[in-house]
This record gives sequence, C-alpha cells and structure tokens, in this order.
Amino acid sequence: MPKRKIHSYDIYSGHAWYVPGPKQVLILLLLLLAGTLLGSLIMVLMSIFYSSATVSEYGMLVSYPVMFIPPMLYVGTLSRRNSLFETGYSLDSKHFGRVGGFICAIMASVAVIAAAFMTDALTSLMPPMPEALEAAFKSLTNGNLWVNILCVSIFAPVFEEWLCRGMVLRGLLNASRKGGRAPMSPAWAIVISALFFAVIHLNPWQAIPAFVLGCLFGYVYYRTGSLMLTMLMHCVNNTFALLCSRMDAFADAESWTEVLPAQAYWLVFAACALMLIMVVREFGKIPVQSPRGNCDPVSAE
Repeated sequence: MPKRKIHSYDIYSGHAWYVPGPKQVLILLLLLLAGTLLGSLIMVLMSIFYSSATVSEYGMLVSYPVMFIPPMLYVGTLSRRNSLFETGYSLDSKHFGRVGGFICAIMASVAVIAAAFMTDALTSLMPPMPEALEAAFKSLTNGNLWVNILCVSIFAPVFEEWLCRGMVLRGLLNASRKGGRAPMSPAWAIVISALFFAVIHLNPWQAIPAFVLGCLFGYVYYRTGSLMLTMLMHCVNNTFALLCSRMDAFADAESWTEVLPAQAYWLVFAACALMLIMVVREFGKIPVQSPRGNCDPVSAE
C-alpha cells in the first residue's frame, strides 16, 4: 500500500482520508449551500464599495471560490483526524491502461464534446429560460474574456470536480469498505454523484446536461481514478461552450438546431453518438483493481 505525506495545502493528499457515505454527502451539500450564501453576502458587500458594473464583471472571481470554503474546511478537518487511524483513498490516481494518460486525455476530450452536443437535443425541448437567468448566464460569457475563462474554465472544473467526483463519487465507491456496510454498486454511485452535480447547478437548464455529463465524468473517474482527467473534461466542456457563446453565429441561438440545417444536425448527432460509444468502450478496457474502482488506497506516514 503506498504511503503519502499529508499537506494541508494539497487537496489531493490532504483530503484522502475523508470518505463520505450517503449521509455525509448531504452534509457536503448543506455546507456548499452555506458557502453560496456567504458568496452572495460578499457580492452584496462589494456592491457597497464598487460600481454594479465592476461587481458584475469581477465579483465571481471572489464569490465563486468562497462557496467551497465551508466544505473544504470540513473535509480537511475530518481527513486529518481520520488519517491517524484509517486508510484513505486517493483523489487522483493514474490508471490509464495500455493507452496511457495522453491518449486517455484525447479520448476524454472528444467524448465530452460529443456528449455535450448530444445533450442539446434534450435542452432544446425545454421551455425558454427566464430572462433573469439568461442575463446571469450572459454575464458569465459576454464579459471580460479572461475573467470568464478563469471562472468558467478553471475555477469550475477544479472546485466542482473536487466536490462531485473527488469527494462524493470517491466516497460512495469506497465508504462501503468500512464499517461492514453493504456496498453501493458503482453504477448507483455514479448516478447519485451525477445527480449531486446536477443539483448544485440550481436550475434545470444546466442540471439536465450536467447530469448526463456527470455520468460520463463519473464513469471515467471510476475506470481511471484520475481527478485531473475529469477536471480536463470539465474544462474542455466549459471552454467549448464559452467560445461558442462568443461567436456571432451563436449569439442569439438557443440550440444547435438553430445553427445547423436539420440533415446536418442529425448527421453530426449520429457521429457524436458513435464517437462516444467508441470512447466509452475504450475506457471500459481499463482494468479496475477492485469492484469499487481505481482510487488507490493510501496511508499516512
């Protein structure tokens, strides 16, 4: 069993000994909601000292990371305590099979773009987004490009993958190893973590594609144990959406069906489905070290 040092600043090694079960997952959700309220309070305080335009453009740089402070403090405290007497499970392992990490990264990037395109068929069936919510989305994509990239392409993948795959999915896969509890099947663990991922987006227009993508992220995490890989997938998805939203052709479009002719749309849809199936099959060839997946056990020195 590998031994790793604890570093309080390292969310990979330092949080490995917190392995939440279903009840603890609810605690993490409540702590995230508390962090959301704290972030909203910071936005209000910023509006006292800065103009509304400044707060709208730069406020997320402060308020978004703050959302995750309560769950991170909670996890870090319990993980340090548990490291004294329990085995942990690494947030980031490297099980890439014969193809290696580079090819896995390419396959994962292709898969997430294909899946994102296919979810458009679901979201196009939904009613129009409320104006206030649509304005909030536009503020995340139409403002300062570098601020948008930092929030959408870096902050969101790092913090949300830490929580949804690194904490929730890793916990549901491995918590059953302790205390004699009946094991949760990997399929249910992936689905529940994807539901968690959907819920934290707080609106159905994001929740539905988040659930679909969360299932894909979860499967890749189960097979590889690599949080860095799911962060990359999350980054690719968000960056692709961000860049598309800033193109003139997509400025007023609600769906790909408004951009592509019907025949071309369904040809692309079929190609994406084929690519997604092929990539999922390739990840399925990566051997798992146990029925609980490929999160490496670790112990403190």
